[in-house]
Amino acid sequence: MRYRQINRALVLLLLVVTFVCGGLATRGLSAQNESNAASAMQKPSPSPSPRNREELPQDSDEVIKVDTNLTNIFFTAADRNKRFISNLKAEDIRVFEDGQQQEIFTFQTNIDLPLSLAILIDTSASEERTLPDEKEAARSFLENILRSKDEAAIVSFTGETTLEQGFTGNVDRLRRAVDHVEFVPPSGYVGGGVVVNGTPPISGTNQALAGSTAIWDAVWATSEELISTSAEHTRRAIILLTDGQDTSSRLKMDEAIESAQKVDALIYAIGIGDRYTFNVNEGSLRKIAEKTGGRAYFPRHERDLRDAFAQIQKDLREQYLVAYSPLNKSRDGSYTGEIVGTPAPDSKFAKLQIGMETTEVQKVVGRFPDQVHSYESGKRWIPFYFGNDARRLQVLYKGEGCLIFTGGGAFSSGGELIQIQVDPAGACYAP
Repeated sequence: MRYRQINRALVLLLLVVTFVCGGLATRGLSAQNESNAASAMQKPSPSPSPRNREELPQDSDEVIKVDTNLTNIFFTAADRNKRFISNLKAEDIRVFEDGQQQEIFTFQTNIDLPLSLAILIDTSASEERTLPDEKEAARSFLENILRSKDEAAIVSFTGETTLEQGFTGNVDRLRRAVDHVEFVPPSGYVGGGVVVNGTPPISGTNQALAGSTAIWDAVWATSEELISTSAEHTRRAIILLTDGQDTSSRLKMDEAIESAQKVDALIYAIGIGDRYTFNVNEGSLRKIAEKTGGRAYFPRHERDLRDAFAQIQKDLREQYLVAYSPLNKSRDGSYTGEIVGTPAPDSKFAKLQIGMETTEVQKVVGRFPDQVHSYESGKRWIPFYFGNDARRLQVLYKGEGCLIFTGGGAFSSGGELIQIQVDPAGACYAP
């Protein structure tokens, strides 16, 4: 049986109880047992003697392959006091995809899946003073959460991303990798984020990277090149320790979010930085966490940091599973779109549909957008990519929210609506 994976399909959970629901993520799981096939190929078996045609069984069963589309949703549910809700029933849940309610086939409580975790640690100048506490909390987290069937990886980043330790269940290796993470000051660094002119570095490019912070690039690289290679049938998550101040990413935050969504990874952001010199960008960290089904934490003391890790551990262990077979049987793996928030029934955004062209949207809304900007997507750097999603267009309608289109050209022609962000205040607009 092969489970179907949908990329960034709109899935909304409406719980008919009063609680705050977090940790929503979709996960398509493949049930092909490739590892067993590979091991079988490695073990030579004696060749049987050829059989005569008459000896072959005439009534042997024909092998029939059946493909079944199945989408899994893992989520946690908590009350207003952040206590896990353990008594939800299938009738409390409704699942919508592309605006259509889906039939639920499976509902299970407290799914205890193996974990695949990537600990992503910011080692830029803003983390110089807090890095020792971060490392100690990360070590304690790994020692407490990992079991024999779990795995974790350690990644550090400044303007470039470094894999300190690939996925392993060996806690000693992970501990050594965390110990190896350190702040390396760029040439001329005198502390407090200040760099003075000194001896020219050997490589100006490397020097610039060492003195910058590329958070969104690091999340994208971790999702695309690390999380995607983790073991199957595991709960995937990225633990992001940073102050949220991105200074040099080539990619946008939305592209980092999309990359995590595609590999079904929750992002738990821990906003921490030097409170005497640097500020924590809470807005960015909340956005990247909430849009991937995780949470954001902003500890002020070492105890708060440990409490954040304890809450993350609880979230990852206490989950529900809902499984359904989508009414849309398309298997092209394309991203069909996303609606963030719920538009008012009488608003213009309530009349929009994912997939509309820019000209159609303009007719529905009845006016030109208040703000427009375009940006390059991560697909720009895919070799031989000739699709229309190399650039994207974000527009702001004051009083309604933001829209994102593929194409990235003029608003009057081309482009396809792929995201609706309901935000009358306009905070969604990020040129």
